[in-house]
Amino acid sequence: MGLKSFVDVSADSHFPLENIPFGVFRPKTAGGDDHSLVVETPRPGVAIGDFVLDLSVISSAGLFDGPFLKKSQCFNQPSLNLFLEMGRPTWKEARATIQKLLSADEPSLRDNLSLRKKSLLPMNDVEMLLPVVIGDYTDFFCSMYHTKNCGLIFRGPEDPILPNWFHLPVAYHGRASSVVISGTKITRPRGQGHPIGSSPPYFGPTKKLDFELEMAAIVGPGNKLGKNIDINEAYDHIFGLVLLNDWSARDIQAWEYVPLGPFLGKSFGTTISPWIVTLEALEPFACDPPKQVRIKPAGQEQASVITKSNFKHLYWTITQQLAHHTINGCNLRSGDLLGTGTISGPEQDSLGCLLEITWNGKNKLSLNGSSQTFLEDGDEVIITGCCEGGDYKIGFGTCAGKVLPAITENQ
Repeated sequence: MGLKSFVDVSADSHFPLENIPFGVFRPKTAGGDDHSLVVETPRPGVAIGDFVLDLSVISSAGLFDGPFLKKSQCFNQPSLNLFLEMGRPTWKEARATIQKLLSADEPSLRDNLSLRKKSLLPMNDVEMLLPVVIGDYTDFFCSMYHTKNCGLIFRGPEDPILPNWFHLPVAYHGRASSVVISGTKITRPRGQGHPIGSSPPYFGPTKKLDFELEMAAIVGPGNKLGKNIDINEAYDHIFGLVLLNDWSARDIQAWEYVPLGPFLGKSFGTTISPWIVTLEALEPFACDPPKQVRIKPAGQEQASVITKSNFKHLYWTITQQLAHHTINGCNLRSGDLLGTGTISGPEQDSLGCLLEITWNGKNKLSLNGSSQTFLEDGDEVIITGCCEGGDYKIGFGTCAGKVLPAITENQ
């Protein structure tokens, strides 16, 4: 039997008492006679079933009474950065306290109707925001299957995986300013594509808009400039994981990435899920979390599942990624985002992007009776992920985004 909360949690919920993922939200409350919405200040919370527990209310009520959190203001902040800086002992104390407060046999919150009303809010009544202030975003390239497929597509069978890939986790620096929360719409980017024959490079909206099924680690305590993080200590510098969709314009990317790597083909949008699932919540699962990607074609009500992958398909682990990131003395900071790169598996139905699924547009993708190769305007991409096994499951919620048409010259 799993843990029991006094809050009703359905069997298919991603957020049972065993999970306790952290995020940042703001309540939406009715203003006055005109019934307008008043948007309140962002604050940290955790998910339990279909509710959000407001940690600022719990903190103000004095219910965090352990040695690390008793006098802390970390939950009276508009982001989780201060909490992340405090490290794993503080995270464990917070998690244990919250699980106790939400348990079925603990009366302090269960029987305090006034406090329950103020602190437990329906998810439909809140707006989820980016959980951390992201100073830097790094995107790795750590799935061997994805790496091999990309090499076959762009370089051919002679050397699909370059020799350095097996010696270090390859990565590039992304654009933190365009990391957005699930539900944010993504405008189709414009840029240059490969010339055809003797003509100049194509310029216009991307013709090969793609998703990338990824996960990302959220950095906790960082390191000083010039000091590296040992691989044996890397675990304590990772707070948790989120789902990530690193939207990609494949035609723009293919033209620009030699010799310096991705730029405009990647920097227009990266979507993450709102809830950070802690490493403590993931520890009981021997198998890493499987993930699904669905696409809802423009104008259709039903979404089609187009791929299922698994975190275990990564060749380089998240602790190896973090340790390698600092081996030269690079200083990570709390809230930094480390994307895993596209997570593809060995089977056709476990490929993590349309570039691989359609083999760069050579094969059509069937969606509810229609067919296409890359994302079209109005399409919505929905990534979900969960860990299953034993008496319960925990999940990450969703990482979703809808494609808007490209900006025209007159806009």
